[in-house]
Amino acid sequence: MTMLDMAVRDRADAAVTAWYGRGAAPVLPERTAFRVENRWTAMAARALSGAASLRVTTAYAVVLVAVSTTLTALGPHARDVAVSRMSTNLHNLARGHLSTLVGSAFVDDGGEVYAWLPGLVCLLALGELIWRSTGLLIAFTVGHIGTTLLVAVGLVAAVKAGWLPISVAHANDVGISYGAVGVLGALTASIPSRWRRIWIAWWLGITVAAAWAADFDFTAVGHILALLLGIGVSSRLPSAARWSSVHVVLLIAGVTFGFLMVSGSSMVALVGGLAGMLLAFLASPILWSRNGYTQGVHQSQPCFTVTS
Repeated sequence: MTMLDMAVRDRADAAVTAWYGRGAAPVLPERTAFRVENRWTAMAARALSGAASLRVTTAYAVVLVAVSTTLTALGPHARDVAVSRMSTNLHNLARGHLSTLVGSAFVDDGGEVYAWLPGLVCLLALGELIWRSTGLLIAFTVGHIGTTLLVAVGLVAAVKAGWLPISVAHANDVGISYGAVGVLGALTASIPSRWRRIWIAWWLGITVAAAWAADFDFTAVGHILALLLGIGVSSRLPSAARWSSVHVVLLIAGVTFGFLMVSGSSMVALVGGLAGMLLAFLASPILWSRNGYTQGVHQSQPCFTVTS
């Protein structure tokens, strides 16, 4: 190699170093493409891992979309027939159609699944992240089937007592609301103890006020029962030791969905929820005093700890 060749090579090396930074090696197009491919592969792997950890939520959402899309394509008559056959009303239950206890959770009578499905997915995903798949199934099943049976017993008693007409036996009763409210109630044990009474009072105020505004329609009363069943089962489920930012975002979305589902954006329900929170807040010092809590214990009550 001549001196001229060495000088040319040194100048070329110096130019490359100045362009990419001192001591940095040039990034070849092939290496850049490889890194981009690896990034997309990692993102896909994380997405698949998240879907695997939320398999019940994912499967339920897919089935809801498939059923609703199919009924919409078949027309209003097909939806009416499906709703009639899957309703957990007294007529179907008295004829031994117990499959409606499960099937009613997969049929909606409005055909607007895309409007409320994101909120439901956030709520169920939060439950599945905290309790895993089995816990979510327990909470949703207790809320949906347990409430349906209790409502049926109450309707039978009301019809026999003459408080309700016999036509209520044929009323349509399908949808996800009982199960979803049951999941909301089951989240109680995961709410930090400092805010737990306010959480319970908020939802009791909303459901009771919504039922009062609806003249205690059996569906609205069912929401109260589903909430109480969920609260009852919450102590049997795992609780969240820490709340990550993902948990908090899902909680906010789930609470918003739950409020709109139960109240229909009614101001009466909102007032009821706020009144319940106020009563719980005012009653808390009295409850702490009766339980023998000191001021120091009160200050040490845990609150939300958000981790990334």
